[in-house]
Amino acid sequence: MGTYAAVVLAGGSARRMGGVDKPALPVGGRPMRDRVLAAVTDATPRVLVGTADAVPAGVRVVREDPPGGGPVAAAAAGLALLDSDATLVALLAADLPLLTRAAIGSLLTHLDRETLDTEPAGGGSAPAPPARSGLGGSERGPDGACFVDGDGRRQSLCGVWRVAALRAELDRLTVERGGNLAGAPVRALLANLVVREVPWSGDGPPPWFDCDTDEDVRRAEEWVR
Repeated sequence: MGTYAAVVLAGGSARRMGGVDKPALPVGGRPMRDRVLAAVTDATPRVLVGTADAVPAGVRVVREDPPGGGPVAAAAAGLALLDSDATLVALLAADLPLLTRAAIGSLLTHLDRETLDTEPAGGGSAPAPPARSGLGGSERGPDGACFVDGDGRRQSLCGVWRVAALRAELDRLTVERGGNLAGAPVRALLANLVVREVPWSGDGPPPWFDCDTDEDVRRAEEWVR
């Protein structure tokens, strides 16, 4: 596929980790948010939503409104910085230290695939399954592709989406919530979208692994050694 943008969400409160700046925690000697940004180094633009003392060159930084308003408010702030003609965006949590460019490439490939393949895509993902809609199915092409974990749970903030579809759903949700996206759940944003769920079957660690606890950070450290 062609060019894509990336929006990395780094504004969470990390309550289960004592309120630390979780994306700044190092894994393998690098802050987790920097590892995520490195996985999308070819994205244009790269947007970090949250706070950061320093970011790689070329990364735009913006804050969600209100600060700490949650992932949907953060997604809205990030998408607002994309050009009007942007077509694809990787929407990513900032606590995915095992994410790789190969994994992003696999999602982009799956999103571009209208029919099932018999061969795994590059990067170690399994053949593309049918795209699923939050409303029980649809014959239209997928609006996005995201990884699912070993139990089949969507990892929605490790996905690639069509910008127009996300913007339309943000508009809908903004109206439904009286103009206030603070606290809105990601599932409400994606409820009407057709999603291609992508299992990971590569030899390496799962790219969707997120660090919600200190133990998760320790596991990630073991994987990157």
